[in-house]
Amino acid sequence: MFDDLIDQKLPAQILSTLVRKGNAPHALLFSGIEGVGKKKAALTFAMAANCESNKEPCGVCRSCKKIKSAIHPDIIEIKPSGKVIKIAQIRELIHVLSRKPYEALKRVIIIHDADAINTEAGNALLKVLEEPPDKTFFILITTQNGHVLPTIASRCQQIKFNPVSKKTIISHLVDKLGVPEEKALIIAQMADGNLPEAERMADLESGNHTNWLSLRDIIISGLDILNGQSTGQLLSFANRLFKKKDQVSTFLAIMKTCFRDIIIFKYAPEKIIFRDLSEKIACMSKTLTIDSMLQRIEAIYMAERAIQSNANLRLTLEVLMIRMSRV
Repeated sequence: MFDDLIDQKLPAQILSTLVRKGNAPHALLFSGIEGVGKKKAALTFAMAANCESNKEPCGVCRSCKKIKSAIHPDIIEIKPSGKVIKIAQIRELIHVLSRKPYEALKRVIIIHDADAINTEAGNALLKVLEEPPDKTFFILITTQNGHVLPTIASRCQQIKFNPVSKKTIISHLVDKLGVPEEKALIIAQMADGNLPEAERMADLESGNHTNWLSLRDIIISGLDILNGQSTGQLLSFANRLFKKKDQVSTFLAIMKTCFRDIIIFKYAPEKIIFRDLSEKIACMSKTLTIDSMLQRIEAIYMAERAIQSNANLRLTLEVLMIRMSRV
């Protein structure tokens, strides 16, 4: 029933066993990077808990169809209001939980970005988790497990989802989307275990949007700006990226790959990803230190975490450029 989860053998086995034996805990915490199937697993669990067929989940019964269409009244999804999940949202949830499920065998509450639950909301939710309503499951989802309130995390069975392997991403892009293998290799490296991100970059490659090679050219042209340029030029470059806000994740992936290649070139130039840029990378590798590249990569990861937490995008990009220029 969880076989459609890609590269998630252990999480699939755990969830299948819990459903099959009927001894699932009332609260689960799914953690892992974006794009590894956490939401899909949560919805599959909800379908399995409420399927009207003997073959759970069948995907075609009334209950399964409602869950897939996001119209089931007893499958409730909670997302941050702005940057956080607020006490008002949890109070509203508690009010709903005071009533019996409308039609579900098991009501399922899916809380996205569980790391965004603020302390006040967390205290209210904790009381519910300590004395859970009958016939109700809670599934909390996070990309930042360490930021989930410890009191909340301790009440959940934790299931960790793995990044999708580069091999799997390459096969998926080549076999199902028809991406040339050499380009699939580059995309898989930049996607960093996130399959939907790889598909999005493949969509860019197909010509449906700005070609990702054009996006890469923007990044390459901007790398020189990071080395000793004025604050005005750094902010101007950040603004240029901000204007393509829908493609910021691709920009950051390209940037990480560039810095990775600069490091790798020092030891094994034949293993760089952007082989068509070998001359440019060779030149930068001579002048830039490994430590500075590692610090820039870490700065990008910090920016990605900030963006996932709904931080101001323009400000995040500006801070990123300034940080990278100072290492």
